[in-house]
Amino acid sequence: MEMQNIVAIVTGGASGLGEATTRRIVSNGGKVAIFDLNEERGRALVEELGEDHVLFLKTNVASGDEVERNVAEAVSVFGKLNTAVNCAGIATPGKVVSKGGPMPLDRFEKVIQVNLVGTFNVIRVAAAAMMENEPNADGERGVIINTASVAAFEGQIGQAAYSASKGGVVGMTLPIAREFASSGIRVMTIAPGLVETPLFAGLPEPAQNALVDMTLFPKRLGRPDEYAKLVESIVTNPLLNGEVIRLDGAIRMQPK
Repeated sequence: MEMQNIVAIVTGGASGLGEATTRRIVSNGGKVAIFDLNEERGRALVEELGEDHVLFLKTNVASGDEVERNVAEAVSVFGKLNTAVNCAGIATPGKVVSKGGPMPLDRFEKVIQVNLVGTFNVIRVAAAAMMENEPNADGERGVIINTASVAAFEGQIGQAAYSASKGGVVGMTLPIAREFASSGIRVMTIAPGLVETPLFAGLPEPAQNALVDMTLFPKRLGRPDEYAKLVESIVTNPLLNGEVIRLDGAIRMQPK
């Protein structure tokens, strides 16, 4: 698909990877419905980028009712939906058993609920809307791009919940791509390494430096717009389907 024809939902679209993706789509002439809980940032982006191109819908991605309602609203406002980029996520570190005892179960459940169930929730509703589209010349009706993490493959101590959630996103990529193939909807996943986002900024500086040292080249944090560039490549290349792409400077995470 051509970027100027994109009508997208971007979850977590008010900051970090999602904001960079929103900006790149709009700069290429596309339209974005931002699904995010950060009302202040979301409305600021609408004001900056223009109501003709950006719609903000406060959304808890783990809520079936909210996602169904807001996907319908996005389609009503923009006339169609042909792209979904799932960037919403949380990272709540914690050992399975620490000095204080076992991890509270609700802490694990919340990470799974947002990162994995939330991603699936948006996929199921967005895909149903895309199936109503007329196919383009390549038979394509839409594309779905999910966000995993290198932690899906090399989770560190304290990342059991996060790694499980992102491993789930990786694991469902191919079966969903296979299911949607007959409808002309592609499904891809990006697994970023260390990127300058609010999630990463919460780590102590020594921890950040230690993680950067694991990156082979370039020896720095990734930039959100590098994620957005890969989104653009996936959108515009119809042969990319059913795969997970690492975007990580060849980092291989160590146990801690």
